[in-house]
Amino acid sequence: MDEYLLPLLQLCDSNFPTGAFSHSFGLETYIQDDKVTDKQTFAQWLEVYIHGQLTHVDGLACRLAYEALEQKQVEKLWILDRLLHTQNMPREAREGSSRIGERMAELGVKLYPSSSLAVYLERMKAGQSKGHPAIVFAVIAHHLQIPGSLAVLSYLYSSTASLIQNGVRGIPLGQTDGQHLFQALHAHLLKAQNKIQRLDLGDFGAVSPGLELAQMRHERLNIRLFMS
Repeated sequence: MDEYLLPLLQLCDSNFPTGAFSHSFGLETYIQDDKVTDKQTFAQWLEVYIHGQLTHVDGLACRLAYEALEQKQVEKLWILDRLLHTQNMPREAREGSSRIGERMAELGVKLYPSSSLAVYLERMKAGQSKGHPAIVFAVIAHHLQIPGSLAVLSYLYSSTASLIQNGVRGIPLGQTDGQHLFQALHAHLLKAQNKIQRLDLGDFGAVSPGLELAQMRHERLNIRLFMS
């Protein structure tokens, strides 16, 4: 555990420069609609996001990507990449995920040299793959020999941490409220992790239509703090 703990902490650190701070993935639309206005309503939004988007899309993809690497079936990563891109209907969210995924891969190749990650990045640059942070995270975690279940939970943690920081800026909330909220969500992250272990590819993409519509509407908002 000592060998991978510090790299894992670095990878999950909110200061890891992937550009996630520029994306709200639909949250900003809810803020402007006065549906997310305080700590309580933000907590409700996050719970829906965790048990929908993060569980049935990103988290499940992270687990499946990790398992593909364990089985030495790297080609499955490219299938997952395509599924992640095509099921992501809102343009901004789709492009935002690709930007974050490519930036994470560029940093990952330098910090945690992995042949699989290098190939994935090459495919992104060549336009053969779109890039997604869930797959990049799984590849790095596998390279660092982080256990699969811990890799999934860490990805859920990292994604939620980014959204909370963006919510603190966008609503806005105090930093202390953000930390209290994050602590209250720990149980939801553990529940999501456990559920992801029981899902299969047939469960992939089961997300909230309301969230998708909010992500689509974001590009037409009059004032925006975030790119998505």
